[in-house]
Amino acid sequence: MVFRTVRKTLAVIGAASLVGALALTNPAQAASNNNSVRKLTKAVTLGGVLRHEIAFQAIGSLSGGNRGSGLVGYDRSADYVATLLRLAGYEVTRQPFSFNFFEEFGSAFEQVSPNPTVYEEGVTYSLADYSGSADVTAAVVPVDLALDPPRTSTSGCEAGDFDPAVVTGKIVLLQRGGTNCSFGLKVANAQAAGAVAAILMNQGNGTPEANPDRYNLLLPTLGAPAAIPAVGVSYATGEALANTPGLTVRIMADTTSEVRQTENVIAESRGGDATDVVMAGAHLDSEPDTVGINDNGSGSAALLEVALQMARTKTPNKTRFAWWGAEESNLVGSTYYVGQLTPAQRSDIALYLNFDMIASPNYILGVYDGDDSAGQGSPAGPPGSAEIEAVFQDFFADRGLPTRAADFTGRSDYGPFIAAGVGIPAGGLFTGAEVLKTAEDVADYGGVEGEQYDPCYHDPCDSLFPVRNGADAALYAELDRQYDMLGNLNLEALDVNSDAMATAILTFALDTSALPERPTTAAARSSAGPAYVGKEGSI
Repeated sequence: MVFRTVRKTLAVIGAASLVGALALTNPAQAASNNNSVRKLTKAVTLGGVLRHEIAFQAIGSLSGGNRGSGLVGYDRSADYVATLLRLAGYEVTRQPFSFNFFEEFGSAFEQVSPNPTVYEEGVTYSLADYSGSADVTAAVVPVDLALDPPRTSTSGCEAGDFDPAVVTGKIVLLQRGGTNCSFGLKVANAQAAGAVAAILMNQGNGTPEANPDRYNLLLPTLGAPAAIPAVGVSYATGEALANTPGLTVRIMADTTSEVRQTENVIAESRGGDATDVVMAGAHLDSEPDTVGINDNGSGSAALLEVALQMARTKTPNKTRFAWWGAEESNLVGSTYYVGQLTPAQRSDIALYLNFDMIASPNYILGVYDGDDSAGQGSPAGPPGSAEIEAVFQDFFADRGLPTRAADFTGRSDYGPFIAAGVGIPAGGLFTGAEVLKTAEDVADYGGVEGEQYDPCYHDPCDSLFPVRNGADAALYAELDRQYDMLGNLNLEALDVNSDAMATAILTFALDTSALPERPTTAAARSSAGPAYVGKEGSI
């Protein structure tokens, strides 16, 4: 089988140079007649997709174990993708942009006095995303807290909340809450007044039963690089700290938090109707501490192989493929791309297809719920999204495979395309991330109940060379028993989803008449509009 051959190939990657890895993954020449779904799905093979996964692993292994935007592993991944696409004949654009980069190397939070206590990261405290880097020990000053119900807090929302004579050189305790008042604003106000660090406590409004997210451990993001360290705690921990006289704590954060440059890679067919563009995308970046072989090496590799096998296929509609940067930093690349389009250029995009994590080890076959038939979570996508979903559903039905409705939560790069004021229909595939597999899932797909769809989600073990021990070793031994696995990739899911991807892209490249006319198209092609501001959250 293909994966046995690949295992042998992987045995030598550790000693291979990047040049050798690129040579190893040199794709076969695409046929000029891959002009039907049958021909294209036959040409898009698991072996072809895995060649790119091998290259991503080699790049990551030679780049400090990661392919994160703003790091050399991402730049090399972009070079690899862009080079192959250019050689295949596509018009390739490398679109640069700035983004907020954050990487954590370690942290600590402890009460020094009067009750020495060491808090545990991820359990009793969390380091805020974009926290500054420092090691400080100082007295704690509560700022404008609302500890009595209904706990309507605006703590830290205004510069006037801070008395520099009181907070200079101190660690401030701030409470969640306030309209249009971000954690980043609270911490920036504290820093401007002279505070050396900040503790962000949850708000505690409502009841714990009805509003657990307002009581649980707070996982704050500051949105942009901060000058001082910041941690999040639960409401109960924050209340206890606020009621401790003479409190002194230590906060240590070892981070890199700064503005960096990265890029999107865009490849477009030279032919086809430029006013009827079929667009498909996958984020190319990983989290900074992982190669990201599933998230999102899987979507990126499969999309690359489909593009290469379509390179010589003439279609009535123009095809445009995108590999997004900085998705893991809040969809920055795709948001920037959509924001730079004129209204006319947005109207020229007939649809957008998104492929983010399509080979999760403990997988489900998720199809984005374009018509909101599941009736859960976010509403339906823009008009046309239901028709996109139907193409995927027909594909899986033809193969006798059940699917799950994947909600448009805004956590991946379709978000900027479907947003209000843009309204581009979207669809795509998703095999699951941190959510736990159910008994119903096991009945349909096999796997292990009660374990994450991807047990290595945002973890260094998302690799072709995962380190496994303890419970993870037992879990993956069971997955290996049930499936064809390669590192953190489920090859069965990757194979079928690559075919589904090829089917949808070529189906619409040949004909978009099933999609309803967007009512704003004519007006948009003769008017201008503001750039889009992206949603929070990413896979």
